[in-house]
Amino acid sequence: MAASINSTNFDRDTACTETEPDRYLGTISEGWSTGRGPNGGYIGACILRALTQRVDDASRRVRSLTVHYLAPPKTSHYTVATTVEKHGRSATFVSGYMYQDNKIVAKAVAAFISEQPGPEFQDVVAPAAPPPHQCSPFDRPPQFHVPMQDRYRSLWAVGSKPFSQAQSAHSGGWLRLNEDRPTDSLLLTAYADGWLPAVLSKLPGRFATPTVDLSIHFRSRSDPIEIADDAYCLVQFRTRMASGGFIDEDGEIFSADGTLLAQSRQLAILSPLEQNH
Repeated sequence: MAASINSTNFDRDTACTETEPDRYLGTISEGWSTGRGPNGGYIGACILRALTQRVDDASRRVRSLTVHYLAPPKTSHYTVATTVEKHGRSATFVSGYMYQDNKIVAKAVAAFISEQPGPEFQDVVAPAAPPPHQCSPFDRPPQFHVPMQDRYRSLWAVGSKPFSQAQSAHSGGWLRLNEDRPTDSLLLTAYADGWLPAVLSKLPGRFATPTVDLSIHFRSRSDPIEIADDAYCLVQFRTRMASGGFIDEDGEIFSADGTLLAQSRQLAILSPLEQNH
């Protein structure tokens, strides 16, 4: 039996209600904490839900979302103030500002565009990985446990395990919610920041990686995606450079059959949590 898209913890945690024209009220849940504030992908999903309700047009699906994180949000109520920047024949561009205590904590811009005719191909290849039933859960060391990880089932299968001090910062595997739910743009937004940072597979020591900005391109042909509610997605993330206290991270999210569902890129701060030796 398919899960209702409104009956899950994820949907309750990202829910928002229009309280006045173009303004939406929601509450940040404690369950998405990374230990130093709410997860950036979760915050992006909260804002995207408000923007989707603002556009309110099933024929125009979100194709691009960029979120800038101005300050760490708190576990509390928030308001997203939305503005339609342009509404054309096939595209709507919309922005949203997340407020807490009358201060902006995050801002986002998104493009909602109807399906366009044209040639199709996919040269992006999913990484080789054993199927989920052949993989073991990745359990973080106790000192790295954060509430957010309990929201997911994570099976390492790609690149190097976190904390392994590998040659390259490349890590990934199978990822899904810990509850059955259709996979849609909201969930893909959370997945784009739902794996342990790839840089942790390369560097020794403990680091926090608060996100400065996160951009996601949604590439699926449907929303929700036509896969089972309990399906894993295959994710991989790479960090190619650390400089000046900042890192990049590129991500790809695939369905089990190798279809590319989303691409992401983020800039994050690399912040030591303790003196590294």
